[in-house]
Amino acid sequence: MAGTGDGARRMMESKARYVMIGGFLGAGKSTAVGRMARHLTDRGLRVGLITNDQGAGLVDTRSLRHQGYAVEEIAGGCFCCRFDSLASAAERLDEARRPDVFLAEPVGSCTDLLATVSYPLRRIYGERFALAPLSVMIDPRRAARVLGVGSGRHFSKKVTYIYLKQLEEAEIIVLNKLDLLDEGDLDALRGALGQRFPDKTVCEVSARRGDGLKEWFARLEGDDGGLGSPLEIDYRLYGEGEALLGWLNATVQLAAVEEFDGNEWLAALAERLQKRLVIAGAEVAHLKMTLSPAQSGTYLPDLALVNLVGLDFVSELSQRLQAPIRGGQLIVNLRAEAPPQVLQQAVEEELATPPSNPAVEMRLDHLECFRPGQPLPTHRMTAAGPLKGER
Repeated sequence: MAGTGDGARRMMESKARYVMIGGFLGAGKSTAVGRMARHLTDRGLRVGLITNDQGAGLVDTRSLRHQGYAVEEIAGGCFCCRFDSLASAAERLDEARRPDVFLAEPVGSCTDLLATVSYPLRRIYGERFALAPLSVMIDPRRAARVLGVGSGRHFSKKVTYIYLKQLEEAEIIVLNKLDLLDEGDLDALRGALGQRFPDKTVCEVSARRGDGLKEWFARLEGDDGGLGSPLEIDYRLYGEGEALLGWLNATVQLAAVEEFDGNEWLAALAERLQKRLVIAGAEVAHLKMTLSPAQSGTYLPDLALVNLVGLDFVSELSQRLQAPIRGGQLIVNLRAEAPPQVLQQAVEEELATPPSNPAVEMRLDHLECFRPGQPLPTHRMTAAGPLKGER
């Protein structure tokens, strides 16, 4: 494995490095992408980021742009189904910034990325990109439940099928959020991963605190990816699993007569939505919300961000506003195993009955709520060429 310094020199002297960080909804991918972007930028490398979602209006895009990065957002489908859009996004970033490294974060319910993204990139754009190993991040609490060494709420078998396929195709499994489990529970999870996926490289990190990131980043900078066999996957079952997930994106304008604490307000909103979703019986994969302050109609460069990765977990306010606000913009991204109308009802009811203290007027500007469609990849290839019977 190349050292960190060797990896940086390699990237500056050759093709742009393409780094894809996958993983299920709520695994902490966006935090990790931001951390790696900062790590590379601090060492003098130019970085371009590509985010991805089934819908438009991503919290991830807002958060990463807030940190000062050039970000392209691909909406309306995963990378595999929007491959041409992925290539176009890279072109736009290349024209604007000429990145040494592209960091790409695919949709959290997407899998089969080697055959539908990595191999086509190498075959079609191999003169431009050098591929890093595909990393798949996991939240240790969710992973422990899926692998049978943790208790709590579960997804259905078809959604779990997607989760396990992501781990099966990973070139590096990134066990994130080390601070959330004690050593005994971590040992049980390590054992379960080793038994189920004995040939996988596992990196243990805390993207929030920075633990273990140096070693993981060194692998991404120094090792080649996309060298293994394509995933064996049942696309019918994959599509049925995705279709069980409800997807909601909303944009809301806030206004109040007096200043209020936006951090406390956002955390309380997450708790109230959590209670509504518990009553509705939805199994939340990820709820992410940002609150940006406004002054005279202009949004200021400040941000609060809250995350919830399950109905029996506690929400986390991971970014905070620096001062009280009088108005702003709320962005809601909610993904859950539930009918879309259940999610829409929970959000609309909450917006219609806000608490009176503080008195905040909320106006819904945009709301989309749907189930993802059947995945139809633009390309599906082996390392050498298209799979039999595929495009």
